Amino acid sequence: MNARIAPSAPIDLNPEAVTRSARTVIATEASAVEALEPRIGPAFVEACRLILGCRGRVVVSGMGKSGHVGRKIAATLASTGTPAFFVHPGEASHGDLGMILPQDVVLAISYSGETDELLFILPVIKRQGIPLIAITGRPTSSLASQADVHLDGSISSEACPLGLAPTTSTTVALVLGDALAIALLEARGFTSDDFARSHPAGALGRRLLLHISDVMHSGDEVPRVSPDASLTAALVEMTRKHLGMTAVVDAEQRLLGVFTDGDLRRALDDDGVDLRGATVAELMTRGPKTIGPDKLAAEAAQLMEKYQIHALLVVDDAQRVVGALNIHDLLRARVV
Repeated sequence: MNARIAPSAPIDLNPEAVTRSARTVIATEASAVEALEPRIGPAFVEACRLILGCRGRVVVSGMGKSGHVGRKIAATLASTGTPAFFVHPGEASHGDLGMILPQDVVLAISYSGETDELLFILPVIKRQGIPLIAITGRPTSSLASQADVHLDGSISSEACPLGLAPTTSTTVALVLGDALAIALLEARGFTSDDFARSHPAGALGRRLLLHISDVMHSGDEVPRVSPDASLTAALVEMTRKHLGMTAVVDAEQRLLGVFTDGDLRRALDDDGVDLRGATVAELMTRGPKTIGPDKLAAEAAQLMEKYQIHALLVVDDAQRVVGALNIHDLLRARVV
């Protein structure tokens, strides 16, 4: 039978002490990152040169907290145009070394530079002639001395008051990894389209890859009437197509204007308008905002926000109406 767990006593939390502690951590880590900037120089450039010349992948490795940082660095590299993956050094000596090929580059992370699991696999890496980049906090360490390039991630102190938990040191290593990834991204000419292709299922991918033609209504789903249509006919078309507006087009389907819910309200407020006898051409908005089918869906969202409108007509180069969409279409596509 499970023992009943007694409720813990309320903790007397000192808000000022907690706030002071958090601010100290932030200040300590921010200071370490600031001190890192002047150390970016020839070694960093050589690391980028090695990775850019790599015909394989960047293999990132590290133990403990350095390993967690290494996984994030590998993921960032991979998503920004530099093929990379993480190998656990403990598993490497039990078969995973076979994942590292002569055309790869190894990025090893260890603040002490004396991590046994990393040092154990170094002879195999060096024997294959695989370039080694090391991020350590000790330039004279075993790992740093055997590396082809050493990136100095040293700090004056950890943010942990006991000086034990890796905090500032892991932040600095992470920043160095991000700096590598972005420097390589720019050197490769990596674009937003390239980024989207590696994130097709995410919000970024949808914003960068989804085009108007992917989300618009087309064919018979597009509301449209002729300029001599009555107000009743325009309202029936709007109701049937559920977009809150209708295009007004000529015989060649070229756009003449748009009639919206707002136009209807303005007509109802105007005592001088004969609603029974008026044609839609008399009540429509001329020169409405439009968008092309090859534009990004995100651009439609920007247009709607800028002009405070909820729907757009899609036209081709000859100003023929080829589609329509509203804010709900963008919401369903998770563009906004």
